[in-house]
Amino acid sequence: MENKLIITPKTKVAELLDAYPELEDVLIDIAPTFKKLKNPVLRRTIARVATLQQAASVGDVPIDVIINKLRGVVGQEEIKNTEMENNYKGDIPQWFNEEKITKSFDAREIIAQGGHPLGDVMGHLHKWEGGIYELITPFLPAPLLDKVKEIGFEVWAKKENDGLFRNYFWKKQ
Repeated sequence: MENKLIITPKTKVAELLDAYPELEDVLIDIAPTFKKLKNPVLRRTIARVATLQQAASVGDVPIDVIINKLRGVVGQEEIKNTEMENNYKGDIPQWFNEEKITKSFDAREIIAQGGHPLGDVMGHLHKWEGGIYELITPFLPAPLLDKVKEIGFEVWAKKENDGLFRNYFWKKQ
């Protein structure tokens, strides 16, 4: 039976790999960061909610490169205008001031052990009393950043180096 999944920026990573298991190695070739997909815990958690657009942000690869490479491998036509807005990185936002950081949460150990910090972060933010929340991660946690935006926070991420991202959340009081 022919596979009917059409690959778009909104395609979930797990959906893609369930439909086209052979694309796992293609993703890893595009961005070595995607080697994390081999971790069964991350595969069952993050890959289920992360879109290819978010994965592109995590891997720091243009979305059109990912989409069209994957589409080419499975015989789908190349698509144009796949660029989507990435509101995570960029210029320092006006609301950011390092002195206004009131909580810093380092999630690198949780992630290294195969866990996901989403529950901890959302718990902290649901009872947030103000200031800037800093989340430290080993990669850009795009799905988590989108969840935080959904509950009304401004989000900005700063890449310190290949294994260190500082993600900042702020909510106007």
